[in-house]
Amino acid sequence: MRGTWTVRDNTGQLLVGFVAGSRFEVGRKLLGNRYDAFRLQVSSSYREVFDRELRNVLERYGWQIVRFLPRRRTRGPSGVQLANRSLLPRVVQHAPARPIDRADLNV
Repeated sequence: MRGTWTVRDNTGQLLVGFVAGSRFEVGRKLLGNRYDAFRLQVSSSYREVFDRELRNVLERYGWQIVRFLPRRRTRGPSGVQLANRSLLPRVVQHAPARPIDRADLNV
């Protein structure tokens, strides 16, 4: 079963601008795709640098990378599928996601 990954902010809202198929893709969106996807897969030292920078950004903003699975829709008694939006995870549309600038990382 495949899930979707995104960022949960410090208020518990899911940030739609960072939705991706894996936590590495979410991290690359957060860090501005500065890291090569192939090297993240094959190089443990490259991945350590990536993880360290990602952890710093997440801690600074109080964010978490989380996985959520699409919730199943339930069927009514007649077999008619209900389209209740309350069954879906709450996703908040913020301003367009912009990569974290290196200047933001220097305190």
